[in-house]
Amino acid sequence: MTFDTIIVGGSFAGLSAALYLARARRSVLVLDTGAPRNRFAAASHGFFAQDGSDPKAMLEIMRAQVAAYPTVQFRDLKALNATRKEDRFRVTLENGGAVTGAKLLLAFGVSDILPDLPGLAERWGRTVIHCPYCHGYEFNDERFGVLNLSPMSAHQATLIPEWGPTTFFLNGGTIEPDVAAKLDERGVTIEPEPVDCLVGEGTSLSAIRLRNGVEQPIDALFVGPRNRFNSDIAERLGCAVEEGPLGSVVTVDEMKATNVAGVYAAGDITRMGHTITFACADGVMAALAIHRSLVFGG
Repeated sequence: MTFDTIIVGGSFAGLSAALYLARARRSVLVLDTGAPRNRFAAASHGFFAQDGSDPKAMLEIMRAQVAAYPTVQFRDLKALNATRKEDRFRVTLENGGAVTGAKLLLAFGVSDILPDLPGLAERWGRTVIHCPYCHGYEFNDERFGVLNLSPMSAHQATLIPEWGPTTFFLNGGTIEPDVAAKLDERGVTIEPEPVDCLVGEGTSLSAIRLRNGVEQPIDALFVGPRNRFNSDIAERLGCAVEEGPLGSVVTVDEMKATNVAGVYAAGDITRMGHTITFACADGVMAALAIHRSLVFGG
């Protein structure tokens, strides 16, 4: 069987696209490994009608609703490669099998590359967080820290005081005088000492221990880690990829089409701003473009 569309990735962008294509009565195959990026978070915020919901539960509901359409199939397998022959794409799977489709949507997402700092990984998504719009409100007026990982970290530290008192941990790094002045204007405390570890019971956070032994009390730590694609299929297909401040981004047009005919991309792999709302909107736009391409050609 040749599917109208093969979707590589079954999280928010992929499932949103699958739903719209299913409602257009098109055959869809969703390939998914079951490891969404936000699986470390207990709750998702900022998405209408689901504010504060468990993202895993949200995905389970979405998948069940999409699976109710008879033209949609799911395979919980990793896609290893994709090649194009004439007007079809052949996707090879980790079990040795292969599937074919007329169109291909890449929505495999990214993974965060967390800094190697004791106590950080086990708190990721709980008290070590990335997006203030997603999680900052839950720590209103508590003590925030921002860890210096890249030039973008100072920008992050300038923003975080909107939610509470903030300390920028340079972690042994340096800072330009004009940037330090802007942080001072925002009331941000700058801590130059290298960071040794995070301190707190379980996934809670009570302090950052510095290299000199001093413990700086904080309740939540913001980090802006680099990220990497969960698959190299985009590069294998020849899709244009740009280097962003925190990782690579697949280049797409306003309809989510890549530079490779018949290949579309959606979600975190296509943008710097990463939210469920953006991912769902990307998936819908890609689905509309794919359907029109199937109907009118191109």
